[in-house]
Amino acid sequence: MMKGLKKWRLFSMLAALMFFLAACGQEQISTLTPRGPVASEQFNLLLLSTAIMTLVIIVVVVIYVLALIKFRRSKVGEDTIPEQVEGNVKLEIIWTIVPIILLIILAVPTVWLTYTQAEVSGMDEVDAEGNKTALTVNVTAKLYWWEFEYPDLGIITAQELVVPTGEKVYFNLKAADVKHSFWIPSIGGKLDTNVENVNKFYLQFDKESEGLKDGVFYGKCAELCGPSHALMDFKVKTLSREDFDAWTAAALEEPVAPSSDLAVQGEELFVNAGCIGCHATSAAGTAGGQGPNVATFGDRNRVAGYLEHDAENLQNWIQNPQEYKPGNLMPSAADLNGGDDFTQDELDALTEYLMGLTIENK
Repeated sequence: MMKGLKKWRLFSMLAALMFFLAACGQEQISTLTPRGPVASEQFNLLLLSTAIMTLVIIVVVVIYVLALIKFRRSKVGEDTIPEQVEGNVKLEIIWTIVPIILLIILAVPTVWLTYTQAEVSGMDEVDAEGNKTALTVNVTAKLYWWEFEYPDLGIITAQELVVPTGEKVYFNLKAADVKHSFWIPSIGGKLDTNVENVNKFYLQFDKESEGLKDGVFYGKCAELCGPSHALMDFKVKTLSREDFDAWTAAALEEPVAPSSDLAVQGEELFVNAGCIGCHATSAAGTAGGQGPNVATFGDRNRVAGYLEHDAENLQNWIQNPQEYKPGNLMPSAADLNGGDDFTQDELDALTEYLMGLTIENK
């Protein structure tokens, strides 16, 4: 009776596991639904390695089961010792040559893809006028947020990467504090960001993100980096080249003046409280800010990278960021406001101002 119960427990656990893993197929975040050539090549390599491992497992299991059946005690007797094959030249050649062949089948495409996907010479190619022909993005990972600099365009953003579809996008990856890892599961990766050196690679985005859940692909930090590692998310918005050029032109324009008296109060508070010392409000600037650039804050779909993008979460985050992302460097409201939390009126003003910082509506 107890053995039967244990089997049902195992079955129930596996059924529950399948239920939760079913969400892994969402195309905005799943390696199993590649949405770019880099991810597709990596996925095909995953299928190849899985097929080889499955073949080896099947062969071993079949031999094991046949040996159990053929040489079971009830058939050969209690005192019978099967013929020993130790030193059998043919068998030793077979189980030496076959693994070597399987390793070669797996190693050749692995090595070829490793070097092919690390080829970044296109990053430096220029046209007849000396302009770069490919888009390059400098990615800086910080505790616990991401900065994206477009060095050839003069644009700085944070937390949301915007790229064109149908072309290679090159990345320079580095970290400002500790080791992180840049990963967009549906598009390809991942690659470490280090403090002491710059890693380079490229990705290609084949599908516009507009039709996806939340309208973005999801990016993650894939290297344990501190207490808020699991919350170090970013989003990727993919646009047609025409829409990307329009986004670029809008990003280089001067920030739009606050459109309401409440937003004006928020801007004044943003400056007087010292927020402007860490957070730039223009996408046209220089990299290296202590806090994320908020020029595109109104366009984002998340607060702090993972909270729903609404007034309540923004105000909670401003009051006590350590409660939502332990270990991050943003001071609490009391630290900025002489020991007191912001009043509700002040929070409403800051919210109105920050939500109005947008590029898409210019």
